[in-house]
Amino acid sequence: MRVAILAHEGFPDRAKTAVGLLRYADDEVAAVLDRTRAGERVRDHVPDVQDAPIVEGIDDVETSIDALVVGIAPIGGGFDETWRPDVRGALERGADVVAGLHYFLGDDAEFADLAAEHDCEIRDLRRPPEDLTVSDGTASEVDAEVVLTVGTDCSSGKMTTTFELAEAAREWGVDAGVVPTGQTGIAIEGYGIAVDRVVSDFAAGAVERMVTERAADFDVLFVEGQGAVGHPAYSGVTTSILHGAMPDRLVLCHVAGRDAVHGYEHVSIPPPGEYAALYESLAEPVAPAEVVAGALNTQRLDEDAAAADAVEAYADAIDAPATDPVRFDASEILPAVLGEE
Repeated sequence: MRVAILAHEGFPDRAKTAVGLLRYADDEVAAVLDRTRAGERVRDHVPDVQDAPIVEGIDDVETSIDALVVGIAPIGGGFDETWRPDVRGALERGADVVAGLHYFLGDDAEFADLAAEHDCEIRDLRRPPEDLTVSDGTASEVDAEVVLTVGTDCSSGKMTTTFELAEAAREWGVDAGVVPTGQTGIAIEGYGIAVDRVVSDFAAGAVERMVTERAADFDVLFVEGQGAVGHPAYSGVTTSILHGAMPDRLVLCHVAGRDAVHGYEHVSIPPPGEYAALYESLAEPVAPAEVVAGALNTQRLDEDAAAADAVEAYADAIDAPATDPVRFDASEILPAVLGEE
């Protein structure tokens, strides 16, 4: 499928979905829409993903596309009205529109009418199934091994680490699958439930359902974590995923040098070793799981040597092997993650 990705004024640092699609999805990206970077190219900013031109708007996408994907989500998941001409233009071209916002584009009267008129589809990735239930507490009974990525903050590398580990495991011949719990992972996999949109009573049940479904198809499941248990806004979804998935092992994700919650700088992040113990203690009453490895985002460190030193210090802090799965190699922690150490 050929897609254009909307990332106005956010590419690449505030367009996690856009970067995730460029790195992991099978789709061909025809263009990225960012009015502040028009005329540049993706690899001017993110060198290790597929390349594409950056254009000002949908009218500047010169090739046909199958879909426009909204590749950015502001805090709160709202819709920015400056995006309306691009969404309108995509629908008028007969392209589907895919969005992971809390604002459902399919409920927007203008967009719904255009989709019907031009025989295309609006897919709101955060719209949950209507038949969700509370958890039965049975995810620990599945045959597959379950590994959950957890973090010390939002945007700490949980989604990236999940996909990097799954890819590394497949290269080792492991039948590995991903359980996406957020809009970016769902866009990449074409499957999943956005847990942060689920009624809180049903959130653990939604994760349990996905783990049970995917365990029938894979030997190892990598479950994408969300938020952080110490986050003042998003700890609820983190806990629901932890208890709903009932993982066998945990991988703790952290950003090098970050000592306060992003956007909530008055909230300090505990030392990584304490954070690992916090996750383990929270898992214990429901389904015990240990932090067996760490993933450190060293993107802000310029030199590989400094990044390697930071990874080594992080491994010492959590008393487990660690790596930066993008800068270095996810396979460095794979034996521990797969329970082979």
